[in-house]
Amino acid sequence: QKSTEVTKPDQANVNNKTGETYHLGHPFAAYLRRFFNVQAKSDLKMTKGTTSFGKRHNKSHTACRRCGKISYHIQKKTCSSCGYPAKKMRNFNWGQKAKGRRTVGTGRMRYMKTLTRRFKNGFREGTQAKKMIASKSE
Repeated sequence: QKSTEVTKPDQANVNNKTGETYHLGHPFAAYLRRFFNVQAKSDLKMTKGTTSFGKRHNKSHTACRRCGKISYHIQKKTCSSCGYPAKKMRNFNWGQKAKGRRTVGTGRMRYMKTLTRRFKNGFREGTQAKKMIASKSE
């Protein structure tokens, strides 16, 4: 249906020749869009998804030498995750989960995984356990 209200000429769904406003559900809307360059508001709206994602082809971050994440900023020459090339690792108390991801026990622990067993036995070295003799029960 046509509405008789007066609208601004830069409004999205306005007929350029007559200045009349048409609702989006109007059966004449497709004709107006095609021949009079009238567009619906949804056609002119800037989208935050799909179309914007097609423009993302420049890389600002690359792999970090220390932590391995894709967090090393190429222009700033610093890692946003670990802080490389700073000597101290980057960590904050407000990021408890991030701390837990890189704390002791998350890697191989080549030395520490045997430490509790060795401590239990008094850090003995160079000895061999005595053979257990099976008791005969006949």
